[in-house]
Amino acid sequence: MKKTILTFSILMSLACGGLFQNQQAEEARLAEETRLAEEARLNTVYPMKKVNAGTYTIGCTPGQGSDCDDDETKHDVILTQSYLVGETEVTQGLYQEVMGTNPSWFTACGSECPVETVSWFDAVAFSNALSEREGLPTCYAISGEVVTMPDGLHCGGFRLPTEAEWEVAARGGQDLKYSGSNNIDEAAWYGENSSNTTHPVRQKKPNGFGLYDMSGNVLEWCWDWYGSYGTTSVTDPLGPDVGSDRVKRGGSWNYSPRSTRAAFRYSYTPSFRYSNLGLRLIRSSP
Repeated sequence: MKKTILTFSILMSLACGGLFQNQQAEEARLAEETRLAEEARLNTVYPMKKVNAGTYTIGCTPGQGSDCDDDETKHDVILTQSYLVGETEVTQGLYQEVMGTNPSWFTACGSECPVETVSWFDAVAFSNALSEREGLPTCYAISGEVVTMPDGLHCGGFRLPTEAEWEVAARGGQDLKYSGSNNIDEAAWYGENSSNTTHPVRQKKPNGFGLYDMSGNVLEWCWDWYGSYGTTSVTDPLGPDVGSDRVKRGGSWNYSPRSTRAAFRYSYTPSFRYSNLGLRLIRSSP
């Protein structure tokens, strides 16, 4: 009798354990379905492409030819987490939806054209506003002109790319002079083909990651203060702790071919606004 009771207890324990495991598996499946559905919804709001974690070379690589500047020192960056990058620059239509206003000079270009005439402060405010609207954590703590990123690169909301994240995304896994091509007319709206205006997004050739207009159309703000590159590898660089100018990258509708290269670096005071200056957002990959 004791043996029978013991065997029954073992069987019941195994059955309960199996039920618990099945319940856990079902909960995990439902959680993953919910996450994927939410990611699909967010991708209709602002379509994004994934860039995998890894080690990447940026700066004056062979693909840049003889056009490199002194501040484009070739070095490796180690990105320890994957991230999602906007397929396009933030458009006038999306900015208008979120902020209730359109600061752009080229409004006649239309809602599918990149928003421009935005300062770096405008860009971080928009990042937080879009995150809040979509139920995501806000990445920036903003107090006047003091902006911090409390959770750093682990924040799950929309944010500006670091300069390293931007250049890795712009290169698209390729060592080409411009983002997506060695032929600038395939890749970019720039000073010689733009007719002195911005153009709707997605009209030029995408790069290897499926991203558009990372060369030309409008410049894009990055998180970093501008500073010199080193020559050794760095992990998840955030740029200098302090500075006077924030980095902007990618060239624009009024830039020369040389200044539209994937490695070309530029910066300006974060309060600056001009009709060639917009933004592209990223999110740390869930």
